[in-house]
Amino acid sequence: MKNLSDQPCLIARSLALVGDAWSMLIMRDAHAGLTRFDDFRRSLGIAPTMLTGRLSSLTEEGLLEKRRYSDRPPRDEYVLTEAGRDFLPVLFAIGAWGRKHRGGGEVTRFFDAETGTEIDPVTIDRATGAPVGTRPIRIAAPE
Repeated sequence: MKNLSDQPCLIARSLALVGDAWSMLIMRDAHAGLTRFDDFRRSLGIAPTMLTGRLSSLTEEGLLEKRRYSDRPPRDEYVLTEAGRDFLPVLFAIGAWGRKHRGGGEVTRFFDAETGTEIDPVTIDRATGAPVGTRPIRIAAPE
């Protein structure tokens, strides 16, 4: 995936960083308030070496920031950066697609913590106001 990070396509560049399930789920959990290694591990059931690698990558790429919360023993937590907070709509867009095409049975639901309403994301093109995916697209190579 690393060779995608130099591609002109921003989708390819982004997938080079967060294109695996573990990174996406770590970001989901970070948005839900998890910050500590053991909490991520417990939530995801991920191997410690795998989690360490993903947290390091997400930190190096600026989606998470590592902060020390204990000196004895040394312990760090992982908090969302601005780039990490900006990733939430991406997660919800994937979730909306999943609700439409992979739903059925019991599924996790997401609610606005302030209003209590269930989140129903829609991706809108700012220029046209049309929902993304309802109009044809054209891909243009960089000039």
